[in-house]
Amino acid sequence: MSELAAIVLAGGAARRLSGVDKPLLEVGGVPLLRRVLAAVRGADPVIVVGPERDGIEAVRWAREDPPGGGPVAALAAGLGQVTTPRVAVLAGDLAGITNSTVERLGAALDGDGAVLVDEQGHRQWLIGVWRTASLRAAIPAEPHHAALRTVLGRLAITDVAAGPGEAADVDTPEDLDRLR
Repeated sequence: MSELAAIVLAGGAARRLSGVDKPLLEVGGVPLLRRVLAAVRGADPVIVVGPERDGIEAVRWAREDPPGGGPVAALAAGLGQVTTPRVAVLAGDLAGITNSTVERLGAALDGDGAVLVDEQGHRQWLIGVWRTASLRAAIPAEPHHAALRTVLGRLAITDVAAGPGEAADVDTPEDLDRLR
């Protein structure tokens, strides 16, 4: 994973989970954020965009200004600390992500980005490896509340099929119950 940074978006409001701090929810006894950080071991730097959390070390913290601007604004805030040619971009609520997933995405990177495609055929925009310059060029001048799918969907993307459960994330209480 040489010359790879990582941006983990971990600042969402978790409205469908009554505002709980999703990245700290545990699946299999491990907080989701720790699962995601393990998946990007070897990346440098690792930037977590969201509120700082106790006990999470060896990362850089960033926040979009003002907070709550959505994933494109969070991505823009994280990109401000990236100096590598490639960057993994991951959500902070992923339960099935592994280091192998990130390595496969990096190996598949051909155009602007490589994105995991779930078992239903949907691109998972927050499970990808991207060329840093391509991401920077795609971010609009006003990133707050921009649609991630629209911003990234214009880029040349390589789809990478997910293995069973690899794209699993926690958006609802039912997701959490199913994954625990």
